Amino acid sequence: MKKRFIITAALPYTNGNLHIGHLSGVFLPADIYSRYLRSLKKKLIFISGSDEHGVSILIKSIKENKNPKFIINKYHKVIKKNLKQMNISLDNYFRTSNKLHHNFSIKIFNKLLNKNFFLKKETYQYYDKDYNLFLADRFVIGVCPYCKYKEAYSDFCEKCGIILKQKDLKNPKSILTNKKPIFKSTINYFLNFKKLLNQIKFLKKKFKKLKFSSKIIKYISNFIKSKINNRSITRDLNWGVKIPHYKKKVLYVWFEAILGYITSTINWAKRNKKKWYLYWKNKNSKLINFIGKDNIIFHSLFYPLIIKNYDKNYILPNYINVNEFLNFNGKKISTSKNRAIFINKFLKYLPDFVDTLRYTLIIDMPINKDTNFTWEKFKVYNNNYLIGILGNYINRVIVLLNKYNNSKIPSKILLNHNQKKILKYIYKYPKKIGKLILKFKFKLALLKFLNLARFGNKFLSKTSPWLMGKNTIEFNNILFISSQILGYICFLSNYFLPNFYKKMLKLLNLNTNNIYNIKNKINFLPCNHKINKSKLIFKKINKSFYKIFNKINN
Repeated sequence: MKKRFIITAALPYTNGNLHIGHLSGVFLPADIYSRYLRSLKKKLIFISGSDEHGVSILIKSIKENKNPKFIINKYHKVIKKNLKQMNISLDNYFRTSNKLHHNFSIKIFNKLLNKNFFLKKETYQYYDKDYNLFLADRFVIGVCPYCKYKEAYSDFCEKCGIILKQKDLKNPKSILTNKKPIFKSTINYFLNFKKLLNQIKFLKKKFKKLKFSSKIIKYISNFIKSKINNRSITRDLNWGVKIPHYKKKVLYVWFEAILGYITSTINWAKRNKKKWYLYWKNKNSKLINFIGKDNIIFHSLFYPLIIKNYDKNYILPNYINVNEFLNFNGKKISTSKNRAIFINKFLKYLPDFVDTLRYTLIIDMPINKDTNFTWEKFKVYNNNYLIGILGNYINRVIVLLNKYNNSKIPSKILLNHNQKKILKYIYKYPKKIGKLILKFKFKLALLKFLNLARFGNKFLSKTSPWLMGKNTIEFNNILFISSQILGYICFLSNYFLPNFYKKMLKLLNLNTNNIYNIKNKINFLPCNHKINKSKLIFKKINKSFYKIFNKINN
């Protein structure tokens, strides 16, 4: 494995609050991966930040008659707080409105401009006469000419995934006035994809060799076939990273947003007195992006083409983990349409169910297809799995130790051959779960973790130690084995259920240092180790909770 890792989670827009789609598609898989690498004592930085430019923020500011700075300051603060409350273990959460980010982005733009990397040309773009404003992509909606979706944007159809060119859209309307916009002449800078075709083909070959997702390879193949010659990387707006010598021209948000990973690292390095380039300009570093499927072009093409032409010493992604979309009650989640489970509202009404939400979103993670969140699933996962399987096993073992062995791990043991085999089977769990995490199979890793509790419950039911005489060798053997399963559940839970992990440490009278520094990581609970009294870890969800669910929905 590489010496250093850069784990990035796609930057959420600060046009609204964080929602379950952000967690499920991006932050939770990146968090699990980072937590696992940390358990291996790897050097890594897990970074993200607020994407504070772009049309969505400007739209919100116009609709609410507020300054864009007011909008971004409001949501950046809440998003950052909510990520921490959801136990997303970021090392740095930056913001693209910061001067450091602006300066870095313009530095790259200027160097590429001097290298004739861009095309400068006159085009006709949508223009809203009432607002005296050129309309960037998301300001214009209409009918997709391919799938007939009625709310396609002027540059992209979210339903069929087709990239659209100017004038492709049928019945275009400005979202500001609901009127048909006119076309007006303007000058912008473009990425010349025709000129970069050989580089794009090289990226496809490289990513294929690295065993990138077939989604990415297929996307790049389709991009090459589509013969899209150029893509504008500037916009006629007054909000964003301003281009020198122009009054109302900024960098296209996704030109500079992907650079936010680097500026976030620079910010982290300054605060911690580290050398950021040891990560980004080092062949021994491994860069892994966690994104949603709508961000493929920016991470697989924009970033590699921009950064390598700016400075060939920067590393390229070693893997891009792409997830599909999480829906809510069968409909697509939308911040702008206020159709989502927003994390700030969830935490307000259900602060004790953070791990239940994490569990639900991991189990239903949209890995290969869109998935659907419902409160009924949330209830079932909490009551039947977290309480019925995991909580049940923990309570059974703790009660037995409290009642029959003075809350201590048995010391007078003499394991037979089969019992030793059981322990060897348990010892393999960290490696098995680790392999699944490294293969980005997070749902399977969580199921494997839960299977450990299932195995423990079956073992207890089969052996029935409560029917044996107290302090007999066989009684002690069973409690010792059950205790080791408990220790492994505690150790492995940190990847998935951090609040549960903290509660288990207290219950088992352990701390983070001693559980991660056990030399052979075999018996987390040694003989005679004293644990604490039994406590319920998970709360049951009953019918009265549906009133709370409705409050979160509205």
